[in-house]
Amino acid sequence: MGSKGAAVELEAGGRTVRLSSPDKVFFPDAGASGKGYTKLDLAHYFLAVGDGIVRALRDRPTTLERYPDGVTGESFYQKRAAKNLPDWIPTATITFPSGRTADEMCPTEIAAVVWAAQYGTLTFHPWPVRGDDPDHPDELRIDLDPQPGTDYADAVHAARELRAVLHEFGGLRGWPKTSGGRGLHVFVPIEPRWTFTEVRRAAIACGRELERRMPRSVTTAWWKEERGERIFVDFNQTARDRTIASAYSVRARPNAPVSAPLTWDELGDALPRDFDIVSMPRRYAEVGDVHADMDAERHSLDALLELADRDEKDRGLGDLPYPPEYPKMPGEPKRVQPSRARHED
Repeated sequence: MGSKGAAVELEAGGRTVRLSSPDKVFFPDAGASGKGYTKLDLAHYFLAVGDGIVRALRDRPTTLERYPDGVTGESFYQKRAAKNLPDWIPTATITFPSGRTADEMCPTEIAAVVWAAQYGTLTFHPWPVRGDDPDHPDELRIDLDPQPGTDYADAVHAARELRAVLHEFGGLRGWPKTSGGRGLHVFVPIEPRWTFTEVRRAAIACGRELERRMPRSVTTAWWKEERGERIFVDFNQTARDRTIASAYSVRARPNAPVSAPLTWDELGDALPRDFDIVSMPRRYAEVGDVHADMDAERHSLDALLELADRDEKDRGLGDLPYPPEYPKMPGEPKRVQPSRARHED
């Protein structure tokens, strides 16, 4: 395989970042020209939304989802900071559920994002913590995941009711964004004084309340066989070491879609296909980062945790299963899908 063009140097926030093989095609089926989008196109996209993606990643331990040969090639998640990480990119030590630790990069400037793009990073997966306090999340993240038979419009319907739930339980303000696929994410900035276990418990309580209000449309059922044609509130995305694609991240789909921050007012009109690495810079130039003020506030989870207590005491609703790779957690129910459990019984 020959060279994909001579290396170029890009100015990124006062630093110079070298981009090798800038003409390497990362998205061969995207774009009106028929030539696809290249590594250089990707880097230019990140530069165009620089303040926005840095806001989403700043000081957060971040896993890189890398596609060195573009979306048609192999990919992997890089959790540990690369050996060639520049000394100007900070790191933080995070602890996995197994108890093992790793140092992850903590972007603080756009040059770090462009540096990661040089190595084929499309999607950034920041932890919901800051590097100086890696055990206390400062974001409650609600993942509304459409199941087969549902679509983005169903996620929007659920998100609107979720907004009401958040407001009623503690006056919480959520910030919605597209997942880059069919789903929606709603982030709530919180005070960093709860553990991952407590934040997950609050997410479960929030999901169950939403499920009670929309039983035909929303589910918290962990097992796919029980979800039906409903929006799944993926509470386990709040478990330690589970992350959600950041705002402005690019997703590995043919048209190079991006995870787009939205206002509540535009939620119903905006569609995931509206936002890609060409259209988002135009939107950003017009309206900027519509989530720019997210970090200006911090909310309490007390009301949601009180709801969790009532669910347990009055309704007999305890914990829900963790992902399969997690160690057994205190109070967790059997980690066996219901049909299999019935068969074994």
